[in-house]
Amino acid sequence: MIINNFYRALVSEWLGTMLLLATVIGSGIMAENLAAGNMAIALLGNTIPTSAILVVLITIFGPILGTHFNPAVTIAFLLRREILPR
Repeated sequence: MIINNFYRALVSEWLGTMLLLATVIGSGIMAENLAAGNMAIALLGNTIPTSAILVVLITIFGPILGTHFNPAVTIAFLLRREILPR
């Protein structure tokens, strides 16, 4: 059961990270193409989708992960012994 939960958390973190990465990159490209040189509009066009996907991902994966979508954050918590490896 513990191993099952570990793999579930691992897959959830990977999937959440990939979806967040795809959203940030995609919205950055979209914002740059649609902003026509206006950096304020480009920033807004990147910030809104990123924030929206974070809300969705935290809602979906939060109960499984504790909402760590950055492996570096999870590793830092492990090193500081704020979470257990299991």
